[in-house]
Amino acid sequence: MDACGVGELPDAAAYGDAGSNTLVHLAERVGGLRLPTLSRLGLGSIVPIAGITPASDPGVYGRLRPLGPGKESTTGHWELMGVVPSQPLPTYPDGFPADVLRALEHATGLRFCCNRPYSGTEVLEAYGPHHLETGEAILYTSADSVLQIATHVDRLSEADLYAACVAGRGVMTGEHAVGRVIARPFEGVPGAFRRREGRRDYSLRPPGRSYLQELQDAGAPVHGVGKIHDLFAGVGVDVKHAGATNAAGIAATTSLLGELESGLIFVNLVETDQVYGHRHDVSGFHEALKGIDAAVADWLTLLRDDDLLILTADHGVDPTAPHTDHTREYAPLLATYAGGEGRRHDGLLADVGASVLLWIADRRAFGLPGEPFL
Repeated sequence: MDACGVGELPDAAAYGDAGSNTLVHLAERVGGLRLPTLSRLGLGSIVPIAGITPASDPGVYGRLRPLGPGKESTTGHWELMGVVPSQPLPTYPDGFPADVLRALEHATGLRFCCNRPYSGTEVLEAYGPHHLETGEAILYTSADSVLQIATHVDRLSEADLYAACVAGRGVMTGEHAVGRVIARPFEGVPGAFRRREGRRDYSLRPPGRSYLQELQDAGAPVHGVGKIHDLFAGVGVDVKHAGATNAAGIAATTSLLGELESGLIFVNLVETDQVYGHRHDVSGFHEALKGIDAAVADWLTLLRDDDLLILTADHGVDPTAPHTDHTREYAPLLATYAGGEGRRHDGLLADVGASVLLWIADRRAFGLPGEPFL
């Protein structure tokens, strides 16, 4: 559940995120959350949340923290699978430096406008008309370690945009090894530009071995739904399933639950971050959570006695923050499985990967961080 943080980490102030608590502040803004399934699993037992009562018979619940720095989707997902970055990924609060810009232009054959941090929707309104007039691609970043290129499909085909981003990924190495190079195709006319669903993320390869690779070595297939494959640059993921929207991700997950006999289904439901979180759209965020809650209710009816369901997050995006970027927060943990007793578990993001490996392969990976909560 992307960006569904549950409270500031001890070092949040260093990131400008003191006091952040995404789900708590979201609940206050909408007059209480209405999520009966997540409530039953123990969401209200993690921290007090308006509208959510502590569960009488929860599963495993608690808060998880990263070991490494940052508040990225990339590093958050890496840490869930036991990969801990040793240093923050580079960010560009003043835009990309001139030497990087020249290298990007040479590698991609494009010329660029903007080159500064920007909201992904507002940048289209601000620079879209200029892009259509001049052909200059919109290059922008955020508080996260990302390089994003947006182009109108009437100016540059999606295939050519993807090729440019692959070339850009080749430039962004060494000290400029950003977490993700993101292709952002859009359409429409000035005043009514729309992002298309053809977004692609070209991620940095994880800097260490992950629990995904441990699962593969144990013969367990790994299915990535949504941007999971991209966040790991394909490393440790056997099959990629589309999930550009929550509806698509939920549908793919439901189908896989009915089809697969074994393995891991690793799902990112993106809209709480990408569509509503960064816009501080609290009503939209709540509606997206309601959709997830309903999907989880369906999934619970499909689980067999040898299945484990884990719900968590990668970071926060607090709607009360003075910015619209990610916030450095704990991630929630909700887990349910046959025979599991309800109890609190506070630990590391990597405990998720450790638990998955123990559940599926009945073993541990002693070279990786994390302790199973099973």
